Amino acid sequence: EKWDKLSGKKTATSGFTLAKAIACAVEFDNQHCGIYAGDWDSYKDFAAVFDPIIQEYHGISADAKHTSDMDVSKLVGNVDPSAPVKSTRIRVGRNIDGFGLSAGITQQQRVDVEKLFKSASKKFSGDLAGDYYPLTGMDEKVRQQLVDDHFLFMSGDPNLKVGGMERDWPEGRGIFHNNEKTFLVWVNEEDQFRIISMQKGGDVKGVFERLVKAIDTVGSSVKAESGKEFMLDEKYGYIHTCPTNLGTGMRASVHIDLPGWTAEGADKLKARCEELALQPRGTRGESGGQTGITYDISNKHRLGYSEVQLVQTMINGVNKLYEEDVELQKKHNISA
Repeated sequence: EKWDKLSGKKTATSGFTLAKAIACAVEFDNQHCGIYAGDWDSYKDFAAVFDPIIQEYHGISADAKHTSDMDVSKLVGNVDPSAPVKSTRIRVGRNIDGFGLSAGITQQQRVDVEKLFKSASKKFSGDLAGDYYPLTGMDEKVRQQLVDDHFLFMSGDPNLKVGGMERDWPEGRGIFHNNEKTFLVWVNEEDQFRIISMQKGGDVKGVFERLVKAIDTVGSSVKAESGKEFMLDEKYGYIHTCPTNLGTGMRASVHIDLPGWTAEGADKLKARCEELALQPRGTRGESGGQTGITYDISNKHRLGYSEVQLVQTMINGVNKLYEEDVELQKKHNISA
C-alpha cells in the first residue's frame, strides 16, 4: 500500500518518482540496495520506502543522528611504515543543495553544477591547484593520459544506466586533478562531486589531511560562487544518490600485499575483515575479481560513525591484518 500512496508523487527539485528510484531493483535481481534518490526531497517524500532500507543496510536505529568530524589531530598513529602498502586513497561524495542528485538531476542542473565547479576550481591554490578536463570534446591525448593514470570514469555501468545516471552522457561531466595528481574531483558521475585524495605509500594521515583541506576548499569555493552549501541532513549526514553512501560518504582504502592471508584463503580474510569493520576487494574495483596477493582494504561503514572514527578503524585494522599476515606467512612457509 506504500506504492499506492507514493507512486503518484513527484519531487519538487527534479520531478523524481518512486518508479525511477527503484528501477534497478525491478530490472536486476542482484542488488544489495537497489534504490537511488533523485534529489534530497526523495529521502523525505519517499521516506516510508527509504527509511527501513537505510536502517537495515547501515544498522542504525530509526531515531539515530549523524555527526561529522574531520579533525585530523584526533587520529592516533598511522599505518605501520614497514607494511607493504602500495597506495592510499580516501574519497567522499558531495552534492550541492538545490540541484538534483545524479539519478534525478535535470540536464540543465547538471550543466549548471559543472559550470559552478569550473569557475570555482580556477581559484584552487597551492598544492590543490590544477586543471579541469570536461569529458565533452576531450582531446585524445588527454583522454589517454587520464586512462593511464586510472582517473577516467567510463559510461556503461548497467546500474548507473538503469538508475538514470548516464542520461545526456557525457555532457556536464568531467575530471579535475591537481598538478601532483594527489587530489581529484569527479564531476557529475554517481554524485555531483566525488572528492578524492590519494598518493603512493601508506601515509593515511597525510592523505586524510589533504582530503579535509580539499573538501573545505571545494565547499567554500562553491559557496562563494552560488551561495549554496553541500546537502547535509542531521539524520543522514551528507546526502548521496545511493543510500549506501549516506553519512560520511567516505571510503578510505589502501592497496596492500597480504601473501599470508592469500594462502590462508579469501573467505577467511573476508571474515576477519568483517570483525575489524573493514571490507576487502580485489584491486580492480568493485566488480573486478582478485588478482595475486594485493588487496584493496577499506572501511565498511559510512553512516553512524564520524570520518575520523572510520579512518582510525582503517588504520588500526590494516595494522592488525599486517601483523597477522606476518604470522600467517610463517605458518604457510612463505618467504618474502
